Amino acid sequence: QVNLVESGGGLVQAGGSLRVSCAVSGRTINKATMAWFRQGPGKEREFVATISGNDGTPDYADRVKGRFTISKDNAKNTVYLQMHSLKPEDTAIYYCATGQSVPRLRFYMNGYDYWGQGTQVTVSS
Repeated sequence: QVNLVESGGGLVQAGGSLRVSCAVSGRTINKATMAWFRQGPGKEREFVATISGNDGTPDYADRVKGRFTISKDNAKNTVYLQMHSLKPEDTAIYYCATGQSVPRLRFYMNGYDYWGQGTQVTVSS
């Protein structure tokens, strides 16, 4: 079985920083594509960031580029999302996902086959 467990969410003031983590079991992350998605209140789930399994190349949604950094620790089989300069519109449940998608699908939910339960990030004004 493949299991993803997010942690590290919480309440932070606008302009602050937070790091969320995704611990993965049942799949080696250096052989899989990893991603973060988020879903705010009343919104559809949207792509945030992805990192490739082979060489660790990241890519980001325009809304978070320059503020968020995705990284991974292969020894710990854990993926991270470091968030800086947080805005109230970043408030969402953040979900970790894994897949073996082709590059054209890496920004979309259907490119991933396993998902975590999510961790809540709330940014106050």
